[in-house]
Amino acid sequence: MQDINVQLPNLLDQVIQSIPYFKAELALIFAFLGSILATLFVDKWWKHGSFVITLTGIIISFILSTQQLGAPQNGFFGMLIVDNFSVYARGILLLALLLCVVFIQQHFRNKKFSKNLGDIYSILLTAGLGLNILTMTSNWLLAFIAIETVSISSYILVGFFSENKKQAEASMKYVLFGSVSAAVMLYGLSLLYGFTGNLDFTSFEHIQGLIEAPKILLSLALLFMFSGIGFKLSFVPFHVWAPDVYEGAPTPVTAFLSTVPKIGALVLLARLFEEWTSSSFYFSELVLVLVSVAAIVTMLVGNLVALRQTNIKRMMAYSSIGHTGFLLMALIANLASEPQVLLFYIAVYTIMNLAVFGLIDVLEQKTGSAQLESYQGLGRQFPILFTVFTLLGISLVGLPPTAGFIGKLFVFSSVFDLFQFNNNKYYLILLIVGALTSVISLFYYFKIPLFAFLRKGEEVKVAYSKSAQLVYIISILLGISTLVLGIFPSILLSLFK
Repeated sequence: MQDINVQLPNLLDQVIQSIPYFKAELALIFAFLGSILATLFVDKWWKHGSFVITLTGIIISFILSTQQLGAPQNGFFGMLIVDNFSVYARGILLLALLLCVVFIQQHFRNKKFSKNLGDIYSILLTAGLGLNILTMTSNWLLAFIAIETVSISSYILVGFFSENKKQAEASMKYVLFGSVSAAVMLYGLSLLYGFTGNLDFTSFEHIQGLIEAPKILLSLALLFMFSGIGFKLSFVPFHVWAPDVYEGAPTPVTAFLSTVPKIGALVLLARLFEEWTSSSFYFSELVLVLVSVAAIVTMLVGNLVALRQTNIKRMMAYSSIGHTGFLLMALIANLASEPQVLLFYIAVYTIMNLAVFGLIDVLEQKTGSAQLESYQGLGRQFPILFTVFTLLGISLVGLPPTAGFIGKLFVFSSVFDLFQFNNNKYYLILLIVGALTSVISLFYYFKIPLFAFLRKGEEVKVAYSKSAQLVYIISILLGISTLVLGIFPSILLSLFK
């Protein structure tokens, strides 16, 4: 009893001292509570109350997080790491979340919708909170809680908008597959904890325990653990939920799912990868092999299957899967370069993806369809839109003078440096597959200008929509920014130094 009385004040002091490191997340928590209260009371007489509170909370959180730039600090008994890498990652994440909130609000602005849209804003804030924590932690327990927070929020987002049997089926697949992945991951983490007796994957005790663990059981535990992270990143073979969910969900929700959760999961994996591969023991080589194989297979499957798609959202779903493989390749490249290369590619990927889905949403509102055939002849009717769409396709492929080209050039250069340094065959295969799949992606991305500019179709009568107009302007600006960052990449690179 006396020990508890002595330890309790020390524990409380540590928690109080750690609160300043958590202020950006506290802003999201207060915005979450405010959004719920606004949904109950304010939205009845001002329908934008919860929306404004949500935007305000995200902006305040962004400002507070940028104030944490500087020397690395730890909080909450070392479970949270506040360093420049996490600050930049949270900055990208919060800006992407802000755009997703605007896209969702605009999408349903003039639509008859029986449910309260304010509930969705609180769910998005919850997902943002979980992702923020995911970028800051090196503790397995906190990482698992953060992953499940994001996962449950994503399930609700998809299920909330289900209006037909197909959408309900996609939502059910998502929940069931996610639940199984979570259970398998938790079992893998329990094995890792049993081997090490420590939950901090950066600690000496944890790594020493992994070195001494039986190789077969350790391999099994790592495979189980990667299933949870693989579910969030949707790399093969944990991608099977993505096409149906991306197609069935409203386009702004698809934009969120294909972009924002991947940022948090990738940053967590980058921390893990950096710590574990810095050792020359068995498990470090195994982690490198697992990530390399996942990247190779994911790039091939995503891009090859995307060739056969006729639905633009489903095509972009497989494109997103292919890009996940390239993001894993960027993760490996991070070993030979500064973190700014990985952050640059994450930022560029986020801009490209949100812009593409924003334009898809605008076209869906104008044509009522997400089929490629519905784009026939629309290039003359919407020349600016499809010109920017083509520019985004060029950037996604990785052709100059776009930001996608600069990002891929950095990644290829870093992986080539790694190959020259230790002559590992996996690096060479990554380079070959990365280049090959970039060429393959050219064929399905250019289907869009092919249908829009080179095929004739009936002129679409479009009613003026303020909601489509705002999303259109944001998407055009994001598309133009890929060209600007391609010509002047130092804008972002100097920021991430």
